[in-house]
Amino acid sequence: MILTINAGSSSLRLAAFEAGPDGLHRTAAIHHARDGAGPRDLLQRFLHDHKLPAPERVVHRVVHGGDAFVTPCRIDAAVEDGIDRLAPLAPLHNPAALELIRISRELFGETVFQVAVFDTAFFHELPDLAAGYALPGELAARYGLRRYGFHGLAHQALWQSWRERQSPAPQGARIISLQLGSGCSISAIRDGRPLDTSMGFTPLEGLVMATRSGDLDPGLLLYLQRHAGLDARQLEEILNHRSGLLGLSGSSGDMRELLASDSPGARQAIGLYCYRAAKYIGAYLAVLGGAQAIVFGGGVGEHAPLIRARILENLRWAGIHLDPAANEATIGQPACISASTSPVSIWVLPVDEASLMAEQARALSSGR
Repeated sequence: MILTINAGSSSLRLAAFEAGPDGLHRTAAIHHARDGAGPRDLLQRFLHDHKLPAPERVVHRVVHGGDAFVTPCRIDAAVEDGIDRLAPLAPLHNPAALELIRISRELFGETVFQVAVFDTAFFHELPDLAAGYALPGELAARYGLRRYGFHGLAHQALWQSWRERQSPAPQGARIISLQLGSGCSISAIRDGRPLDTSMGFTPLEGLVMATRSGDLDPGLLLYLQRHAGLDARQLEEILNHRSGLLGLSGSSGDMRELLASDSPGARQAIGLYCYRAAKYIGAYLAVLGGAQAIVFGGGVGEHAPLIRARILENLRWAGIHLDPAANEATIGQPACISASTSPVSIWVLPVDEASLMAEQARALSSGR
Protein backbone atom coordinates (compact mmCIF):
# COMPACT_ATOMS: atom_id res chain seq x y z
CA MET A 1 0.00 0.00 0.00
CA ILE A 2 1.17 3.52 -0.85
CA LEU A 3 -0.06 6.34 1.40
CA THR A 4 0.03 9.90 0.03
CA ILE A 5 0.05 12.85 2.44
CA ASN A 6 -0.58 16.33 1.07
CA ALA A 7 -0.40 19.03 3.73
CA GLY A 8 -1.73 22.31 2.35
CA SER A 9 -1.90 25.71 4.00
CA SER A 10 -5.53 25.11 5.02
CA SER A 11 -6.15 21.41 4.50
CA LEU A 12 -4.82 17.86 4.72
CA ARG A 13 -5.42 15.43 1.85
CA LEU A 14 -4.81 11.73 2.34
CA ALA A 15 -5.08 8.89 -0.16
CA ALA A 16 -4.19 5.21 -0.31
CA PHE A 17 -3.19 3.25 -3.41
CA GLU A 18 -2.54 -0.40 -4.14
CA ALA A 19 0.11 -1.15 -6.74
CA GLY A 20 -0.77 -3.97 -9.14
CA PRO A 21 0.63 -5.29 -12.42
CA ASP A 22 -1.70 -3.01 -14.37
CA GLY A 23 -0.85 0.13 -12.39
CA LEU A 24 -2.04 1.96 -9.29
CA HIS A 25 -5.55 1.70 -7.86
CA ARG A 26 -6.90 4.25 -5.40
CA THR A 27 -8.53 2.49 -2.46
CA ALA A 28 -9.36 5.44 -0.21
CA ALA A 29 -9.13 9.22 -0.12
CA ILE A 30 -10.22 12.08 2.10
CA HIS A 31 -9.85 15.86 2.26
CA HIS A 32 -9.76 17.35 5.75
CA ALA A 33 -10.07 21.04 6.48
CA ARG A 34 -7.78 22.12 9.30
CA ASP A 35 -10.67 22.29 11.78
CA GLY A 36 -8.74 21.89 15.01
CA ALA A 37 -7.98 18.16 14.87
CA GLY A 38 -4.28 17.36 14.95
CA PRO A 39 -2.58 15.72 11.96
CA ARG A 40 -1.77 12.57 13.97
CA ASP A 41 -5.45 12.07 14.84
CA LEU A 42 -6.56 12.71 11.25
CA LEU A 43 -4.04 10.23 9.89
CA GLN A 44 -4.92 7.51 12.41
CA ARG A 45 -8.64 8.07 11.82
CA PHE A 46 -8.15 7.72 8.06
CA LEU A 47 -6.35 4.40 8.42
CA HIS A 48 -8.89 3.08 10.94
CA ASP A 49 -12.05 4.21 9.10
CA HIS A 50 -10.90 2.66 5.82
CA LYS A 51 -9.47 -0.47 7.46
CA LEU A 52 -6.10 0.13 5.83
CA PRO A 53 -2.94 -1.82 6.67
CA ALA A 54 0.29 -0.08 7.61
CA PRO A 55 1.70 1.39 4.38
CA GLU A 56 4.82 0.06 2.70
CA ARG A 57 5.54 3.48 1.25
CA VAL A 58 4.55 6.96 2.40
CA VAL A 59 4.92 9.89 0.04
CA HIS A 60 4.73 13.52 1.18
CA ARG A 61 4.14 16.66 -0.83
CA VAL A 62 6.72 19.24 0.25
CA VAL A 63 6.14 22.73 -1.06
CA HIS A 64 9.66 24.19 -1.18
CA GLY A 65 12.67 22.18 -2.32
CA GLY A 66 14.84 25.10 -3.38
CA ASP A 67 17.76 24.23 -5.66
CA ALA A 68 18.68 21.22 -3.52
CA PHE A 69 15.65 19.01 -4.21
CA VAL A 70 14.66 18.88 -7.86
CA THR A 71 13.54 15.22 -8.09
CA PRO A 72 11.63 12.91 -5.72
CA CYS A 73 13.90 11.50 -3.04
CA ARG A 74 13.85 9.04 -0.16
CA ILE A 75 13.62 10.88 3.15
CA ASP A 76 16.55 10.61 5.52
CA ALA A 77 18.03 12.90 8.16
CA ALA A 78 19.78 15.07 5.55
CA VAL A 79 16.56 15.53 3.56
CA GLU A 80 14.67 16.49 6.72
CA ASP A 81 17.34 19.05 7.59
CA GLY A 82 17.12 20.48 4.08
CA ILE A 83 13.33 20.81 4.25
CA ASP A 84 13.67 22.51 7.62
CA ARG A 85 16.26 24.99 6.30
CA LEU A 86 13.85 25.98 3.54
CA ALA A 87 10.93 26.51 5.95
CA PRO A 88 11.37 30.33 6.08
CA LEU A 89 10.57 30.42 2.34
CA ALA A 90 7.34 28.42 2.79
CA PRO A 91 6.33 28.99 6.41
CA LEU A 92 2.75 27.78 5.92
CA HIS A 93 3.79 24.50 4.31
CA ASN A 94 7.27 23.06 4.96
CA PRO A 95 6.85 22.85 8.76
CA ALA A 96 3.50 21.05 8.29
CA ALA A 97 5.11 18.54 5.94
CA LEU A 98 7.98 17.96 8.37
CA GLU A 99 5.54 17.31 11.20
CA LEU A 100 3.76 14.65 9.17
CA ILE A 101 7.05 13.03 8.10
CA ARG A 102 7.94 12.61 11.77
CA ILE A 103 4.46 11.41 12.73
CA SER A 104 4.60 8.81 9.94
CA ARG A 105 7.93 7.53 11.17
CA GLU A 106 6.56 7.22 14.71
CA LEU A 107 3.41 5.42 13.56
CA PHE A 108 4.88 3.11 10.93
CA GLY A 109 8.43 2.55 12.16
CA GLU A 110 11.90 3.85 11.41
CA THR A 111 12.31 1.63 8.34
CA VAL A 112 9.16 2.67 6.44
CA PHE A 113 10.07 3.89 2.93
CA GLN A 114 9.20 7.61 2.99
CA VAL A 115 9.44 9.77 -0.12
CA ALA A 116 9.35 13.53 -0.56
CA VAL A 117 8.11 15.10 -3.79
CA PHE A 118 8.59 18.82 -4.20
CA ASP A 119 6.21 21.41 -5.61
CA THR A 120 9.11 23.53 -6.83
CA ALA A 121 10.75 20.70 -8.80
CA PHE A 122 8.48 21.08 -11.86
CA PHE A 123 9.74 24.66 -12.23
CA HIS A 124 13.41 24.00 -11.59
CA GLU A 125 14.33 24.53 -15.24
CA LEU A 126 12.36 27.70 -15.84
CA PRO A 127 14.07 29.79 -18.51
CA ASP A 128 16.54 32.26 -17.02
CA LEU A 129 14.44 35.22 -18.12
CA ALA A 130 11.44 33.87 -16.20
CA ALA A 131 13.40 32.68 -13.16
CA GLY A 132 15.49 35.79 -12.54
CA TYR A 133 14.91 38.95 -10.55
CA ALA A 134 16.54 42.25 -11.50
CA LEU A 135 18.74 42.30 -8.40
CA PRO A 136 22.53 42.56 -7.98
CA GLY A 137 23.98 39.30 -9.25
CA GLU A 138 26.28 38.75 -6.28
CA LEU A 139 23.39 39.15 -3.84
CA ALA A 140 21.14 36.82 -5.81
CA ALA A 141 23.84 34.15 -6.01
CA ARG A 142 24.72 34.33 -2.32
CA TYR A 143 21.13 33.94 -1.08
CA GLY A 144 19.58 31.93 -3.91
CA LEU A 145 17.26 34.76 -4.93
CA ARG A 146 15.31 33.41 -7.90
CA ARG A 147 11.75 32.53 -8.83
CA TYR A 148 11.20 28.92 -7.73
CA GLY A 149 7.53 28.52 -8.61
CA PHE A 150 5.01 26.47 -6.61
CA HIS A 151 1.99 24.22 -7.17
CA GLY A 152 4.23 22.25 -9.51
CA LEU A 153 2.44 18.95 -8.86
CA ALA A 154 -0.91 20.56 -9.61
CA HIS A 155 0.23 22.16 -12.87
CA GLN A 156 1.99 18.97 -13.97
CA ALA A 157 -1.17 16.97 -13.20
CA LEU A 158 -3.32 19.46 -15.16
CA TRP A 159 -0.97 19.24 -18.15
CA GLN A 160 -1.00 15.44 -18.12
CA SER A 161 -4.77 15.25 -17.69
CA TRP A 162 -5.36 17.67 -20.58
CA ARG A 163 -2.88 15.91 -22.85
CA GLU A 164 -4.46 12.49 -22.21
CA ARG A 165 -7.74 13.91 -23.53
CA GLN A 166 -6.25 15.02 -26.85
CA SER A 167 -6.37 12.68 -29.81
CA PRO A 168 -3.96 12.70 -31.43
CA ALA A 169 -1.58 14.06 -28.81
CA PRO A 170 -0.46 17.45 -30.16
CA GLN A 171 3.18 18.29 -30.77
CA GLY A 172 4.39 21.63 -29.43
CA ALA A 173 1.17 22.06 -27.43
CA ARG A 174 0.84 25.24 -25.40
CA ILE A 175 -1.53 25.59 -22.47
CA ILE A 176 -2.23 28.02 -19.65
CA SER A 177 -3.11 26.20 -16.44
CA LEU A 178 -4.80 27.83 -13.45
CA GLN A 179 -4.69 26.25 -9.98
CA LEU A 180 -7.30 28.22 -8.05
CA GLY A 181 -7.81 27.16 -4.45
CA SER A 182 -6.85 28.66 -1.12
CA GLY A 183 -3.51 29.34 -2.80
CA CYS A 184 -3.66 30.38 -6.45
CA SER A 185 -1.19 30.22 -9.31
CA ILE A 186 -1.07 30.19 -13.10
CA SER A 187 1.51 28.67 -15.44
CA ALA A 188 2.47 28.83 -19.10
CA ILE A 189 3.41 25.34 -20.33
CA ARG A 190 4.76 24.20 -23.70
CA ASP A 191 5.24 20.50 -24.42
CA GLY A 192 5.06 19.69 -20.73
CA ARG A 193 7.75 22.20 -19.73
CA PRO A 194 6.87 25.41 -17.88
CA LEU A 195 7.98 28.66 -19.46
CA ASP A 196 6.66 30.89 -16.68
CA THR A 197 4.58 30.77 -13.52
CA SER A 198 3.08 33.35 -11.21
CA MET A 199 4.52 32.31 -7.84
CA GLY A 200 8.15 33.23 -7.28
CA PHE A 201 10.75 33.16 -4.50
CA THR A 202 7.94 32.32 -2.06
CA PRO A 203 4.27 31.35 -2.58
CA LEU A 204 3.28 34.99 -1.98
CA GLU A 205 3.90 36.28 -5.50
CA GLY A 206 1.30 36.36 -8.25
CA LEU A 207 -2.47 36.03 -8.09
CA VAL A 208 -4.79 37.21 -5.34
CA MET A 209 -5.37 34.27 -2.96
CA ALA A 210 -7.64 33.48 -0.01
CA THR A 211 -5.46 35.22 2.60
CA ARG A 212 -2.26 35.95 0.65
CA SER A 213 -1.72 39.22 -1.16
CA GLY A 214 -0.15 38.17 -4.43
CA ASP A 215 1.81 40.81 -6.36
CA LEU A 216 2.82 43.93 -4.44
CA ASP A 217 5.13 46.87 -4.99
CA PRO A 218 8.09 46.08 -2.68
CA GLY A 219 8.31 49.79 -1.94
CA LEU A 220 4.96 49.47 -0.19
CA LEU A 221 6.54 47.14 2.38
CA LEU A 222 9.43 49.53 2.94
CA TYR A 223 6.90 52.32 3.47
CA LEU A 224 5.03 50.23 6.09
CA GLN A 225 8.30 49.47 7.87
CA ARG A 226 9.22 53.13 8.09
CA HIS A 227 5.86 54.78 8.68
CA ALA A 228 3.69 52.11 10.37
CA GLY A 229 6.53 50.66 12.42
CA LEU A 230 5.88 47.12 11.23
CA ASP A 231 8.72 44.61 11.51
CA ALA A 232 9.38 41.58 9.31
CA ARG A 233 7.32 39.20 11.45
CA GLN A 234 4.31 41.52 11.43
CA LEU A 235 4.53 42.03 7.69
CA GLU A 236 4.77 38.28 7.13
CA GLU A 237 1.63 37.77 9.21
CA ILE A 238 -0.26 40.43 7.25
CA LEU A 239 0.83 39.18 3.82
CA ASN A 240 0.18 35.49 4.52
CA HIS A 241 -2.86 35.53 6.80
CA ARG A 242 -4.71 38.85 6.60
CA SER A 243 -4.54 39.86 2.94
CA GLY A 244 -5.98 38.51 -0.32
CA LEU A 245 -9.74 37.94 -0.46
CA LEU A 246 -9.97 38.21 3.33
CA GLY A 247 -8.18 41.54 3.46
CA LEU A 248 -10.09 43.02 0.53
CA SER A 249 -13.53 41.89 1.66
CA GLY A 250 -12.98 42.44 5.36
CA SER A 251 -15.09 39.37 6.03
CA SER A 252 -13.85 36.11 4.47
CA GLY A 253 -11.21 34.42 2.35
CA ASP A 254 -13.70 31.73 1.27
CA MET A 255 -14.87 32.32 -2.29
CA ARG A 256 -18.17 30.56 -1.60
CA GLU A 257 -19.04 33.05 1.12
CA LEU A 258 -18.02 36.01 -1.03
CA LEU A 259 -20.12 34.84 -3.98
CA ALA A 260 -23.14 34.63 -1.66
CA SER A 261 -22.55 38.15 -0.32
CA ASP A 262 -23.78 41.49 -1.70
CA SER A 263 -21.33 43.59 0.30
CA PRO A 264 -19.12 46.12 -1.50
CA GLY A 265 -16.05 44.47 0.03
CA ALA A 266 -16.99 41.08 -1.39
CA ARG A 267 -17.59 42.58 -4.84
CA GLN A 268 -14.23 44.38 -4.72
CA ALA A 269 -12.44 41.19 -3.67
CA ILE A 270 -13.97 39.09 -6.45
CA GLY A 271 -13.33 41.81 -9.02
CA LEU A 272 -9.62 42.13 -8.22
CA TYR A 273 -9.23 38.34 -8.02
CA CYS A 274 -10.63 37.90 -11.54
CA TYR A 275 -8.86 40.94 -12.96
CA ARG A 276 -5.46 39.71 -11.77
CA ALA A 277 -6.05 36.23 -13.26
CA ALA A 278 -7.16 37.68 -16.60
CA LYS A 279 -4.10 39.95 -16.70
CA TYR A 280 -1.81 36.96 -16.20
CA ILE A 281 -3.58 35.01 -18.95
CA GLY A 282 -2.91 37.90 -21.32
CA ALA A 283 0.74 37.96 -20.31
CA TYR A 284 1.14 34.21 -20.79
CA LEU A 285 -0.45 34.32 -24.21
CA ALA A 286 2.44 36.60 -25.09
CA VAL A 287 4.99 34.26 -23.42
CA LEU A 288 3.67 31.23 -25.33
CA GLY A 289 2.86 33.00 -28.60
CA GLY A 290 -0.76 31.88 -28.26
CA ALA A 291 -2.24 28.79 -26.67
CA GLN A 292 -4.28 25.74 -27.60
CA ALA A 293 -6.03 25.56 -24.23
CA ILE A 294 -6.78 27.21 -20.91
CA VAL A 295 -7.23 24.70 -18.09
CA PHE A 296 -8.91 25.42 -14.73
CA GLY A 297 -8.29 23.30 -11.62
CA GLY A 298 -8.45 23.58 -7.85
CA GLY A 299 -11.40 24.13 -5.53
CA VAL A 300 -12.42 27.49 -7.02
CA GLY A 301 -11.37 26.60 -10.57
CA GLU A 302 -13.45 23.42 -10.56
CA HIS A 303 -16.51 24.59 -8.62
CA ALA A 304 -17.12 28.29 -9.38
CA PRO A 305 -18.56 28.84 -12.90
CA LEU A 306 -19.10 32.55 -12.23
CA ILE A 307 -15.41 33.06 -11.43
CA ARG A 308 -14.34 31.25 -14.63
CA ALA A 309 -16.71 33.42 -16.65
CA ARG A 310 -15.55 36.65 -14.99
CA ILE A 311 -11.89 35.79 -15.62
CA LEU A 312 -12.47 35.06 -19.31
CA GLU A 313 -15.07 37.71 -20.17
CA ASN A 314 -12.59 40.24 -21.61
CA LEU A 315 -10.45 37.75 -23.52
CA ARG A 316 -12.64 37.15 -26.56
CA TRP A 317 -10.17 39.21 -28.61
CA ALA A 318 -7.70 36.33 -28.15
CA GLY A 319 -10.09 33.71 -29.55
CA ILE A 320 -11.27 32.60 -26.11
CA HIS A 321 -15.01 31.93 -26.27
CA LEU A 322 -16.80 30.29 -23.35
CA ASP A 323 -19.95 28.19 -23.75
CA PRO A 324 -22.11 29.70 -20.98
CA ALA A 325 -24.37 26.65 -20.63
CA ALA A 326 -21.47 24.20 -20.47
CA ASN A 327 -19.69 26.42 -17.98
CA GLU A 328 -22.71 26.66 -15.66
CA ALA A 329 -23.26 22.90 -15.83
CA THR A 330 -19.66 22.01 -14.96
CA ILE A 331 -19.01 21.78 -11.24
CA GLY A 332 -16.35 19.42 -9.99
CA GLN A 333 -16.13 17.16 -13.03
CA PRO A 334 -13.88 17.15 -16.11
CA ALA A 335 -15.34 18.94 -19.11
CA CYS A 336 -14.54 21.13 -22.07
CA ILE A 337 -16.51 24.35 -21.61
CA SER A 338 -15.45 26.37 -24.67
CA ALA A 339 -17.81 27.30 -27.47
CA SER A 340 -17.59 25.11 -30.57
CA THR A 341 -16.27 28.11 -32.53
CA SER A 342 -13.47 28.88 -30.07
CA PRO A 343 -9.97 28.26 -31.47
CA VAL A 344 -8.73 28.11 -27.86
CA SER A 345 -10.33 25.28 -25.89
CA ILE A 346 -11.29 25.85 -22.26
CA TRP A 347 -11.22 22.94 -19.82
CA VAL A 348 -12.16 22.20 -16.24
CA LEU A 349 -10.08 19.29 -14.91
CA PRO A 350 -9.78 17.91 -11.38
CA VAL A 351 -6.26 18.21 -10.00
CA ASP A 352 -5.09 14.70 -9.10
CA GLU A 353 -1.87 15.33 -7.20
CA ALA A 354 -2.22 12.10 -5.22
CA SER A 355 -1.93 9.78 -8.23
CA LEU A 356 1.11 11.66 -9.47
CA MET A 357 2.70 11.48 -6.01
CA ALA A 358 2.01 7.73 -5.73
CA GLU A 359 3.45 7.04 -9.17
CA GLN A 360 6.60 9.02 -8.40
CA ALA A 361 7.06 7.13 -5.11
CA ARG A 362 6.51 3.81 -6.86
CA ALA A 363 9.07 4.69 -9.52
CA LEU A 364 11.64 5.79 -6.95
CA SER A 365 11.26 2.71 -4.75
CA SER A 366 11.55 0.39 -7.76
CA GLY A 367 14.73 2.12 -8.96
CA ARG A 368 13.18 3.89 -11.96
